[in-house]
Amino acid sequence: MNITVLDGFALNPGDLSWEIFNEMGNLKVYDRTTPSELIERAADSEILLTNKTVITEEDMAKLPKLKYIGVLATGYNIVDTEAARKHGIIVTNIPAYSTQSVAQHVFALLLGVTNRTEHYALEVRKGKWVKSRDFCFWDTPLVELADKTFGIVGLGSIGMTVARIAVDMGMNVAAFTSKDMEDLPDGVRKVSFTEMLQESDVISLHCPLTSDTRHIINAESISKMKDGVILINTGRGPLVDEDAVAKALYNGKIRAFCADVLSVEPPSADNPLLTAPNTHITPHIAWATLEARSRLMQIAFSNVKNFIEGRPINVVNP
Repeated sequence: MNITVLDGFALNPGDLSWEIFNEMGNLKVYDRTTPSELIERAADSEILLTNKTVITEEDMAKLPKLKYIGVLATGYNIVDTEAARKHGIIVTNIPAYSTQSVAQHVFALLLGVTNRTEHYALEVRKGKWVKSRDFCFWDTPLVELADKTFGIVGLGSIGMTVARIAVDMGMNVAAFTSKDMEDLPDGVRKVSFTEMLQESDVISLHCPLTSDTRHIINAESISKMKDGVILINTGRGPLVDEDAVAKALYNGKIRAFCADVLSVEPPSADNPLLTAPNTHITPHIAWATLEARSRLMQIAFSNVKNFIEGRPINVVNP
């Protein structure tokens, strides 16, 4: 089997190893692959592994040897899965590898707003505490999360973990979810989307990106939120209308916007959220802990191994 990794750098910038794949075939690893390089690099491959390199039906038609595409992520919209089915190509993804890391990142972003730890660490380094006339020093509002309402859109693996953490922090959790009420953990209430918007002090997005959820946060939904809400997006960038969120940050309707994802990545320099006030944006790193990436690598190996052995798992185009 010829195995080609099209864009392996994000998963493995040097602190992991692709060695385990060598036992299954001839392995080639590229850090990045442009659309113009794809066909030449993949021409002899039965197995392709891709993270963000798009593979279209046109590409598949030019790759007659291709039998398997392994997406090195949970989302798989970069592959035309229907076209893959027509060409007899199995497509798999990597489910639930980053649950704990992303949930941790949600609260790192939230606590950055409410506790301002980075701000105060820098202020101490600048000598502000040394010069204080009192035993303590602060110059921003500080917020306790207990008894605040935490709204969640989507209760998949990550959303459910986030909900449990919020409950453990003493927050009231209001979830907009397709799950039945009896399937929710203690402390989590099922509510309508409008109720979640109206009640929540914090809103965190954990739903998949579909035609129904694209721009689920828009000018209309923002108008229904509490004044001063904190909005968090670690799901998919296009879940929010970035222009609408930017306007709400300028007028104070949204107190702070925390995100690890944007609609285009890397973002264009004119993205309105890059210069809007009270944004806390990280560069798509919630998934990138060593522990999560190690799990991803192991699951990717297991996916390929099971495919070669004739019993594919984590198939997204059955």
